[in-house]
Amino acid sequence: MNKAIFLDRDGVLNHEIYDYICRVEDFEVLEYQIPPLKKLHDEGYLLIIITNQGGIALKRYTEETLAEMHSILGKKFEEQGAMITHAYHCPHHPTVSEECVCRKPKSGMILEAIATYNIDPALSVMIGDKPRDVEAANGAGVKGILIEPDEQISYENIKKVLSN
Repeated sequence: MNKAIFLDRDGVLNHEIYDYICRVEDFEVLEYQIPPLKKLHDEGYLLIIITNQGGIALKRYTEETLAEMHSILGKKFEEQGAMITHAYHCPHHPTVSEECVCRKPKSGMILEAIATYNIDPALSVMIGDKPRDVEAANGAGVKGILIEPDEQISYENIKKVLSN
């Protein structure tokens, strides 16, 4: 079985602006997050993004714009020798969409990744900047790590959580 580091996007991998990031030019990758994640990637962890993107349902931006942002993010990781395995996103928003199983705090995206990539939840963690990220992780049997928006990820803290 594989092991994974599940990552929220806004506030963890890119700068949090406390609103939807609707334009590619407003998408700022937090490059200081890459070195600790590269260490984990080098240890065999899959890096998987799990992100709510309700702005799509609200028609604030498109799937194409989101794909462009994720392409930029992936290239920044590749430049430093790491790879994002997959970026899952929930395009739904509770004010305009039917009930879905993917929007965090539900665990649908994490469960899909676990099934797709044969991931052992007990060997994996989810890093997020909101309680709903930890709730989604726990619902899938994955340990959650809550950080502040734009806070640098600590390799040592992740390893400590994984060893418990």
